[in-house]
Amino acid sequence: MAKKNLHKAKGHQKEQKEFEEEVLQINRVTRVVKGGRRLRFRATVAIGDRKGRVGLGVGKASEVITGIKKAVTKARKNLIKVPITKSDTIPHEVNIKYKAAHLLIIPASSGTGVIAGGALRKILHLAGVKNVLSKSLGSRNTLITAQASIKALKSLRPVRESEAKKFEQPKKNEATKQRDSETTRQRDNETAKKEEPETKKNGKDEVKAKVEPKAEEKAQPKAKEKTKAKEEPKTEEPKTEEKSDK
Repeated sequence: MAKKNLHKAKGHQKEQKEFEEEVLQINRVTRVVKGGRRLRFRATVAIGDRKGRVGLGVGKASEVITGIKKAVTKARKNLIKVPITKSDTIPHEVNIKYKAAHLLIIPASSGTGVIAGGALRKILHLAGVKNVLSKSLGSRNTLITAQASIKALKSLRPVRESEAKKFEQPKKNEATKQRDSETTRQRDNETAKKEEPETKKNGKDEVKAKVEPKAEEKAQPKAKEKTKAKEEPKTEEPKTEEKSDK
């Protein structure tokens, strides 16, 4: 019994998420409408896989959970790749200004840690940067500093292959393999369904082509009858009789 339960538990193991989610800020936002004020929640969320990919998204909704979901979907669309060296740091110094924010990010030796604060610290953690020095010289607004940090990481130059850090790809579970096989089957079925109407149309055209000659054959005897009817009045005898009387 115990072995059976273990076997079932392995099948129902929770899959590891591809990206880690970090809620940076949740604000109450009001919009003035004709009837009064409309209250909503704005969620700023950062996602990352700690292997060089990070994204930032902002979502608004009447409920906090739906706002976070919207922000996550937007962050997935706006993913960027961050170049990371073998010493788990950025390749060069970055000094960037975005709106009222001003960020300075400097690479550090191994063992230094992430010396940063606020939204920048969380974004660097999600990107997989472990050693870095930074300083915020401008605005302390969470949303603007988060956007500035993404812009700073996006402006980094790529690293050489010899200096770049290589991340191990996670092994797929049996459940993920089954899902991949199901998705491929669904795609094959969709492509087959798209091709079927074309074959049906071609079949209809062939049937019409077969029917058309029959209609022409029916039309031919009618045309012959009309021609005969036109020719008959020319060979009438009464005309000859009138001439003889005269």
